[in-house]
Amino acid sequence: MNEFFQHLTREFQTPLENPVLIFSLILTIILLSPILLKRLNIPGIIGLIISGVVIGPKGFNILANNSAVDLFSTIGLLYIMFIAGLELDLVEFKSNKNKSILFGFLTFIFPLGIGFPVVYYLLGYDFNAAFLTASMFATHTLVAYPIVSRFGISKNLAVAVTVGGTILTDTGVLIILAVIMKNAEGSLNMEFWYRLIISLAIFSAIMFFIVPRIAKWFFSKLESEKHAHYIFVLSVVFFASFLAEVAGVEKIIGAFVAGLALNKLIPHSSALMNRIEFIGNALFIPFFLISVGMIVDVSVLLTGNTALIVAGTLTVVSLFGKWIAAYITRLVFKFTKDQELLIFGLSSSHAAATLAVILVGHNAGILDDNILNGTIILILITCVVASFATEKAAKNMILSGESDQIDMDSIQLNNSEHILLPVANVEQIDKNLELAMLIKDKKAANPISILNIIPNDLEAEKNLIKAKMKLEEYVKQGSAAETKINIITTIDHNVMSGISRTAREILSDIIIIGWPKELGFIQKIMGEKMDILLANADKTILIGNSAKNIIAHKRIILFVPPFAELEKGFNLWLSKTAKLVTELSAQMVVYGNKKSIEAIQSYYSENQGVSNNTYIEFDSWEDILVLSRDIKNDDILVFVTARKGTLSYQSILESIPNKMEKYFQQNSKIIIYPKQQDSIGSNEDYEDLAAGPLAKGIETIGKGIETILKGVR
Repeated sequence: MNEFFQHLTREFQTPLENPVLIFSLILTIILLSPILLKRLNIPGIIGLIISGVVIGPKGFNILANNSAVDLFSTIGLLYIMFIAGLELDLVEFKSNKNKSILFGFLTFIFPLGIGFPVVYYLLGYDFNAAFLTASMFATHTLVAYPIVSRFGISKNLAVAVTVGGTILTDTGVLIILAVIMKNAEGSLNMEFWYRLIISLAIFSAIMFFIVPRIAKWFFSKLESEKHAHYIFVLSVVFFASFLAEVAGVEKIIGAFVAGLALNKLIPHSSALMNRIEFIGNALFIPFFLISVGMIVDVSVLLTGNTALIVAGTLTVVSLFGKWIAAYITRLVFKFTKDQELLIFGLSSSHAAATLAVILVGHNAGILDDNILNGTIILILITCVVASFATEKAAKNMILSGESDQIDMDSIQLNNSEHILLPVANVEQIDKNLELAMLIKDKKAANPISILNIIPNDLEAEKNLIKAKMKLEEYVKQGSAAETKINIITTIDHNVMSGISRTAREILSDIIIIGWPKELGFIQKIMGEKMDILLANADKTILIGNSAKNIIAHKRIILFVPPFAELEKGFNLWLSKTAKLVTELSAQMVVYGNKKSIEAIQSYYSENQGVSNNTYIEFDSWEDILVLSRDIKNDDILVFVTARKGTLSYQSILESIPNKMEKYFQQNSKIIIYPKQQDSIGSNEDYEDLAAGPLAKGIETIGKGIETILKGVR
């Protein structure tokens, strides 16, 4: 018994040495710390740092710094910077590029310009420490962004400008970090600049030209090996970090660049993105935050006023610099005071990038314990201030009517959107399911329903069980992307009538079906079976054909026939197309007549959707092949057509799908049948609504007769 107690005493002797016990302690802290401190309205990031202070060598010495802690801390640090680059919305940045660049410059230069003389002259730090600390003021982490989403103002221009400015601030601060590190080593000379420029050029070429091509090939060739995708991404992160060190800059720059390089290849709603964020937020990043707390020396705060003065000064300068930037941004862009407060709230909080920069400087001996401890206090205060400021601005904007403008169809979509995915062959479902998960509104409570219709014969019950078992794996696939998947297997004599019946039963508003592969497209799609579905299912129907991995596409070419804007489902399919553009970080090129283009521009203007589109006026639908010279293999062709008897229907539309199948085999294609209009509605904007399609039809017939007569001659 004595031996047992002696053994137990040795195991729990501090600092702990048993790796299993250490890991168990860390996981317990990661689990309980945010939960307990959340009740005190203390951000989770601060809770983990405080926990690190308590168990660290400068606290109760429960855990000492060792190789295992250093390894996990390094992984967490790189993970933070990688996710920072991965989560940046490049489409939103392009949409408001000029405004974001100006705000990014202001929110970078003012905190830096104000902070440097204060830290250098007032606090008495040397040039390297003062400049690096001042650059930390320029960073910002969007800690308060969830508040913006909760109040429904995420589409406001002020939010887009602030988010876009993050790219410039993070990039600028990381470059300053590289320069200061070399200056501290005494090797900042012309040779350094030449070597830095050349090495960064080579590094950038590898990361932005070679790595994306390899990643695209890898994701396409090993599409079914989902676990391999995550391992590949991690390999890219650490390889990029190594290359950055070879190039003469800090490894966190490599991780950040890796995020930017893979940004377009990992959709934000994909299962891969969910895995990356889940593992990072659950393990690596919390481990890093705890390790930061283990470095903090609380005794420094208690031994004198210096540490408190440094902390107070850093906090005041940081908040003042961000406020000045927000104020000038309001004057330049003529924003409201509430938008100014919103920009200040979003950009004033410091967390991930700030910690990364300060920790690198502290480990290099450039920054002392006072700066490190002061930064921890700064993070706590700025996160609280940012949360209060953002919430106050959001409430004021709601009261003044500046919330996101969303029409009734969009409101219904957000609350009750239900996508139905009928499948005839379970082997062909993967790409359409991926499309459904990308365009699905994450706020919608309804799942994606996968439907399999079993013929009503003697083997019906047996086939029903087999089909359900095969489809169960897609429930797991949806869970990986935090998307609920519902399996429906039913028996029906007619497949199309079974689809339309199920769509009505579950109140589905979008049906996604696969592109037929056996017979000719016209005979298969425009034949009797498809007519049954179109006639009986008054839903928005998408017919999808993915020729390659969906992330490999760079542009979405949207063809919009005349009067499409008058159909009831116009806003629905337009919002889903915009969602796809955002997820793929792609560019959209719209072909249509003047009024259709104006309607699309108006919709995006009102709803703050994709705004960097290219619009081309086009009316010659019978000569659509003239556009083939502008179509590339990595384009997705999205063609909006119509049911017979609807406002935008033209007989020429029936031949378009066949032409797409025949002449654009290398392209991924989506055909959209919008939800029908309940009534003709007003035609004041059109001189002759009924004559349009009729005139086009007569013109087409005339051209056909002319061709026949030429052949006779």
